[in-house]
Amino acid sequence: MWRETPRGAGIILLPLTRYHLINKPFQTLVNYYQTAPDPLGCATIPANLTRKSPVAQRESLRAPERRPMDSSMSPLLIFLLIVTAIVAIFVLVTILKTMYTVRTYSAGVVERFGKFNRVARPGLQFLMPYCETVRLIDLQVRQAVVNVETKTKDNVFVTIPVSVQYQVVESKVFDAYYKLSNPQSQIESYVFNSILGHVPTLTLDEAFEQMQQISAAVKKDLDEVMDNFGYNILRALVTDIVPDAKVKAAMNDINAAQREQIAAQARGEAEKILKVKQAEAEAESKALQGDGVARQRQAIIKGLQASVEEFKTAVEGSTAQDVMAMVLMTQYFDTVREVGVSGKSSTILLPSSPGTVNDLMTQILAGFQAVKPS
Repeated sequence: MWRETPRGAGIILLPLTRYHLINKPFQTLVNYYQTAPDPLGCATIPANLTRKSPVAQRESLRAPERRPMDSSMSPLLIFLLIVTAIVAIFVLVTILKTMYTVRTYSAGVVERFGKFNRVARPGLQFLMPYCETVRLIDLQVRQAVVNVETKTKDNVFVTIPVSVQYQVVESKVFDAYYKLSNPQSQIESYVFNSILGHVPTLTLDEAFEQMQQISAAVKKDLDEVMDNFGYNILRALVTDIVPDAKVKAAMNDINAAQREQIAAQARGEAEKILKVKQAEAEAESKALQGDGVARQRQAIIKGLQASVEEFKTAVEGSTAQDVMAMVLMTQYFDTVREVGVSGKSSTILLPSSPGTVNDLMTQILAGFQAVKPS
């Protein structure tokens, strides 16, 4: 039933029986509207519905009120879109997980539910999604640098850097992946063991001389062990032997002293050769000088002989001894004059009395006769 509210804002829909609504709809509604109290909890409707015809009012009572459709998307449609997106992502991820590539100089270890299944070679490969996993292992040559500190036979502590070049054997990828977790650490341990077994038996000088032998010994020891783990040792290079700084300085001093000794010997030999050559030159010079003096004296004697003969012929009664005495005295005074003219001469004391000339002549003749061959 429709009844106007006290304020006139609308009417209230009251519950009625089927009989009233079908047989006497309009009259019953008006009577009930005038006598029935205003119940609580009834929904209000607009007041303009009272102006409708009875047929229109019946139609409005039978048909539910239609509300305009909301422009936003319904929750069901949003849910379907989300489910579709999740399924599409799942399918895409599944497809991507079935394909993978293995690059050159690499190998893939494929496991199915955690158990080894096969070794994948370079190229495009496929696997079962969510059942198989792949782990890549590098087949390129790698290098491990190990610095080993040890002492030599002559108690010198040295540091020996060793460079080990190794790679995984392609036919033993299973052993390399599963048997050894940290190959570089294992290689370092065996390098230490090999160096400590060889270098302490050598002196420092012998260690420097046998670097190639030490490298060969290290490689041999590593080959015997690492081959069982699927690794091939290509080279083990002992790149240097580094002693303590003080030992290095002492070695440099010893080397410098030895080289100085060799240099001194070379200088002595050079001076010896120089003096020998000078002596040989001087001897040869003296010989030539003596030859010159002898020839000079021969010429003088020949000249004196000719002068004595001419003097005896010119001066009657003179003997050869008188002529020789006069010649020797003349040479004596010439010699004294030359000594006085020379700047390097020392002081010479000569007798100044005239009577001493005869004594000088007598002494010169006596000396000449003493050296004269018999």
